[in-house]
Amino acid sequence: MLFNSPEFLLGFLPVVLVGFFLIGALGRPSLAAGWLILASLFFYGWWRIDFMPLLLASILFNFSVGRTLARWPTHWLLAFGIAGNLAALGWFKYAGFLAQAVNDLAGAGLPVPQVVLPLAISFYTFQQIAYLVDAQAGETRETSLARYALFVVFFPQLIAGPIVHHKEMLSQFEKPETYRPRLDNLVLGLTAFSIGLFKKVFIADPLGSQTPLAFGPALDGVAPGFADAWFGSIAFALQLYFDFSGYSDMAIGLGLMFGIRLPVNFASPYKSASIIEFWTRWHMTLTRFLTAYLYTPLVMAAMRRRQRLGLPMLKRSMPAVAPFFWLLAVPTLITMGLAGIWHGAGWQFLVFGLLHGVLLVANHAWRYAGRRIGLDWDLGWAGHAAGVVVTFLAVTVTFVFFKAVSLEQAMSVVQGMVGLGEAGPATPRLGGVDPATLGPIEQLLSRLASLPGVLVLTGLAIVWLLPNTPYYISTLAEPVQSRIETTATGIRGWVTALRRSSLLRAQPSVLQGAAVGILLSLALLRALSVAPSEFLYFTF
Repeated sequence: MLFNSPEFLLGFLPVVLVGFFLIGALGRPSLAAGWLILASLFFYGWWRIDFMPLLLASILFNFSVGRTLARWPTHWLLAFGIAGNLAALGWFKYAGFLAQAVNDLAGAGLPVPQVVLPLAISFYTFQQIAYLVDAQAGETRETSLARYALFVVFFPQLIAGPIVHHKEMLSQFEKPETYRPRLDNLVLGLTAFSIGLFKKVFIADPLGSQTPLAFGPALDGVAPGFADAWFGSIAFALQLYFDFSGYSDMAIGLGLMFGIRLPVNFASPYKSASIIEFWTRWHMTLTRFLTAYLYTPLVMAAMRRRQRLGLPMLKRSMPAVAPFFWLLAVPTLITMGLAGIWHGAGWQFLVFGLLHGVLLVANHAWRYAGRRIGLDWDLGWAGHAAGVVVTFLAVTVTFVFFKAVSLEQAMSVVQGMVGLGEAGPATPRLGGVDPATLGPIEQLLSRLASLPGVLVLTGLAIVWLLPNTPYYISTLAEPVQSRIETTATGIRGWVTALRRSSLLRAQPSVLQGAAVGILLSLALLRALSVAPSEFLYFTF
């Protein structure tokens, strides 16, 4: 079921919300939690009921392993639990890709299984792997199958995150006040949901109609023109952000309506002035998972190996090449390569991850070099603004591989972005000027001067100049709130003005209530008048 569908907006959500608090008002929190579990399973099964057994089997398997780990926290049992999760994920997500890859590379003639990817398997698999690791470390424990099922299937975050930890969510369901409606939670939750829905239906979906300019010709192996390649790629970078952050806003808002605070997933990532900063703001719960359960163990393993061999460690001053390579570059490349493959089964996803790995390593090397020679790379607001633009353009290029259905299609778009393509016939004639007479940059500017270009420019203005939803809803995610407040307002000259502006911070007022009401009304009218489109991350 889609958050932007009539069935959800007019049927599922009001019925489940009212039922949850009515049962909670009777003093039966366990029954209210059970109602939420059944509703979440219905929500999941609405898409395809035949994948429900897989979800239930995954829950039962991980609950059993986690409960056993609480008593016998052995590494072998943890490895068994992780292997079981990865085996299921590997079969459904990568079996066809691996068989085809072996056939292409070795001519083995293996049958290629046609497996339908179960909805949300990537997210609930990672979430449960994190639970097993935490259970083995003694950081969390669960003895109730019903409570564990609620942790996995809670519908606001089931399909596309945020990826939550057992201890950070289940502790909230233990509080009696969770089962009583609170006006502030309902108002703030509805506000966050409204913003997210507006992002989806008014910004992300229309931007999606512009991506074929770059990716349409490339599907046939034709490199698009410079203007079309960049315009379509920037449109996709913005579409992806507004689509996924819109989903996350709606998930956080829905959680708040039920008295549950889900972790923040986005903190204005396109305001980042470096690729390192970008990954502290983009898909933050995935970054948290990868750092805690993949990158850090890889670094620790490399450090232990170097200690056994009596080799030098990595220092904050400019390190020798070998320690830098083994203790930072290799773990980063492995982590980001696997992160790319997690997003999809295809060579283009591996390249997407590795590109980010290379950029991260280069960014770290740049910082180390600055420390070594005593240079301060801070060039003031102009340098910060340049860093934001360069980082955004670099991320846009990497997202070409994220969007493409094949490595060949991605490379065709990249060829167009470096000026090796040809301007297509779809380039508009503006002001009576034949686009064929314009240079590549002039053609791109003509694109931006069109009506779709206004949408792209509006999207850029929003992501660069306005605060994000968690900042606006200022009571969300207390553990990361201070960091969000210092990073959310973008280019430095805007910080003071935005923080002092009462219009950009949630507070009870007639003006803001009317603004949110108008936003919600417009988003609902749009959502109910068009066929609902899937969120981009539903395919991962």
